[in-house]
Amino acid sequence: MSQSQMILLILLFLLSSLSSSSSSSNPFLKPPPLPILPLPSAYQLQWQLGHMALFLHFGPNTFTDSEWGTGRVDPYVFDPSNLDPSQWVRVAKESGFSRVILTAKHHDGFCLWPSEYTDYSVRSSAWRNGTGDVVGELAKAAMDAGIGLGLYLSPWDRHEVCYGKTLDYNEFYMGQMTELLTRYGDIKEVWLDGAKGEGEKDMEYFFDTWFSLIHQLQPGAVIYSDAGPDTRWIGDEAGVGGSTCWSLFNRSDAKIGDTNPKYSMEGDPLGHEWVPAECDVSIRPGWFWHASEVPKSARTLLDIYYKSVGRNCLLLLNVPPNSSGLISAEDIQVLQEFSDLRKSIFSHNLAFNALVNASSTRGGNSDSHFNPQNVLKESIYSYWSPEENQTDWVLYLNLQELVSFNVLQVQEPIHMGQRIIKFHLDILTEDGQWKKVINGTTVGYQRLLQFPSAKSQYLRFVIDRSRADPLISYFGIFMDEYSIVNKISNTSSEAHLNGSQVIQQITYNHSHIVIPI
Repeated sequence: MSQSQMILLILLFLLSSLSSSSSSSNPFLKPPPLPILPLPSAYQLQWQLGHMALFLHFGPNTFTDSEWGTGRVDPYVFDPSNLDPSQWVRVAKESGFSRVILTAKHHDGFCLWPSEYTDYSVRSSAWRNGTGDVVGELAKAAMDAGIGLGLYLSPWDRHEVCYGKTLDYNEFYMGQMTELLTRYGDIKEVWLDGAKGEGEKDMEYFFDTWFSLIHQLQPGAVIYSDAGPDTRWIGDEAGVGGSTCWSLFNRSDAKIGDTNPKYSMEGDPLGHEWVPAECDVSIRPGWFWHASEVPKSARTLLDIYYKSVGRNCLLLLNVPPNSSGLISAEDIQVLQEFSDLRKSIFSHNLAFNALVNASSTRGGNSDSHFNPQNVLKESIYSYWSPEENQTDWVLYLNLQELVSFNVLQVQEPIHMGQRIIKFHLDILTEDGQWKKVINGTTVGYQRLLQFPSAKSQYLRFVIDRSRADPLISYFGIFMDEYSIVNKISNTSSEAHLNGSQVIQQITYNHSHIVIPI
């Protein structure tokens, strides 16, 4: 870049700063912008902030080399020689997982707690002579370690004789649910699904009644299913969210056990309810432990992380305990490597010392509540907000030195609603021209985008379309030296809204350059 070009950039920046700082003489702070509905509950926010949860598939299938048990296996086969839920919790916590979710009852109907409604449980097993309680031991270990506990209670029960009798089984199921939600302290998540084999008995589940009971007994728990009500299935078991992924959703357009996978994956920009997505995937080919299987590599898990946590979802990674009752050493090794990779990449934001300017700031530059510099603080509760009724929404960053990077992280303050529809990132080249590096659609709680390595001192982050004035709570750039980016795409799936929705769209003049100094 020539000296005359640089002087021009500085003059433009100074003029922009003077204009922005003198835009308001009001001595009072300007209030925050109105949130845009729908909004997450406090418990949905807590769930989203957790990033990742560990799924624990464990039961008779672990000892019979099965995935879907028949419900006719002798409960005496359940006999882990060295069961230690404290180890499960320790592995989860040390690997960066915020909660653990146990299959308290899988499709075979075997209960990992001594239920009063059936003898098909640990009470009839060889383990600890029928006196053990896996759920109880895990609940204590999780509480002691300070991480959340979730439970999966399979609606499909291949053992229970009343299954198929709608009223009798719903009463039975709610009795078991009540046991789980009243015996073991705080439950952070209740996990349900619509899985059922072909040709099985016809059965109507009273989901709405179940949901009401769960919220009554555990008001702090989020409920997961294909269709919410609090968090939804992403639509596959590969751990991959949609490149466009809204937390907005219409539950009336989804049915547990029969939901459109595309709708589940992308959500709904016109949705009236907040139902964020959860991506479930197993570290091994199966969901239960099998001696013949090996875990995925740490780099594979990292790729899944980008496509789940990095796409406004929570990652639910299944790590099944083995027949001794422990998480296998090879799985622990992969989880440690996965943790090390994330720390190596994301421990330092390469934009941390940047000077940040914006096309406008709510309340003017003197109002620190909405200052663009807030985007370098790691909190969703501080954010940059533009002034109202603007035609462009742009953040400019001067990194103060040449920086190479290949990962972009962006976050919205989702307690104010999900807003951004489309955005892109530019760098200033050596000849003084803006060059697009990457573009994307939705952001939500967190968006991570990978691209071939770029190098620049000056960045321009442009919000092209938004449901309302866009808000940015965090902006980060990083260098990932481990992943291989095979292809860069300057196009991404569009988020479409119909004419009934108010849309603000940028009309940006690409010849206008403002650089913070």
